Amino acid sequence: MQRGNSSGILSLRRSWWLKVDIILVAGGDIPIRAALNATKTIPIVMTGGATDPVTAGLVKSLARPGGNVTGITLLNRELGGKRLELLKETVPKVTRVAVLYDPFIPSHLHEVKERLPVPARALELIVQPLEVRGADDLERLVAVLSKERLDGLYVISSPLVNANQKRIADIAVKRRLPAVYSNRESIAEGGLMYYGADLEDSYRRVAYYVDRIQKGAKPADLPVEQPMKFELVINLNTAKQISLTIPPEVLTRANKLIK
Repeated sequence: MQRGNSSGILSLRRSWWLKVDIILVAGGDIPIRAALNATKTIPIVMTGGATDPVTAGLVKSLARPGGNVTGITLLNRELGGKRLELLKETVPKVTRVAVLYDPFIPSHLHEVKERLPVPARALELIVQPLEVRGADDLERLVAVLSKERLDGLYVISSPLVNANQKRIADIAVKRRLPAVYSNRESIAEGGLMYYGADLEDSYRRVAYYVDRIQKGAKPADLPVEQPMKFELVINLNTAKQISLTIPPEVLTRANKLIK
């Protein structure tokens, strides 16, 4: 997979010719940055993504974006700790957790270096960041998981990771690793557990931004919204494959069980 977004920027620049009123962007930092690089005047509405738009430099603050970008972020600053907590609660014996992340995404670096270590210490977990710069790194992942005796997996969503989500889920199953994901779609591909924003609820809010902007509001004045509702999705088939019994107290909190 090649890095770079020149083709995306080129296609976005054609929006000038089409004279669009609003650009809706999904997929996180990279496509949003491409849209922002393409125009500083057309309103850009983020439709969600596992990103911190402030850390990524897309907006000045969540309350006052200050530019032509606003919308929905699926990030909540407490989610990392909640995911680790759920992983520990589901598998109390877990002590060493591999964290898969994309080093090209600023918010990933911030989560790995600043946010996760604090709740990890409280849960008596050791987190080991593992960079995924390309698909080839996934082969290296298998060797690292074995060598370092890592017994848990935390996967941070990114375009690269999402493109390989089944492959990652298969690796976790083969290594019999309990894994928690920040991308809901990974659970349908065989991932064990997702905890994060209720996507349907979040996406419904996109219409609010489109309506306000069409009525004259400026993106700079429309606060970026964080998720208000969250969901826990568990793949029981995967749990069975890795011989894991999900504790009843975790099962009762799940919004959806895949059987």
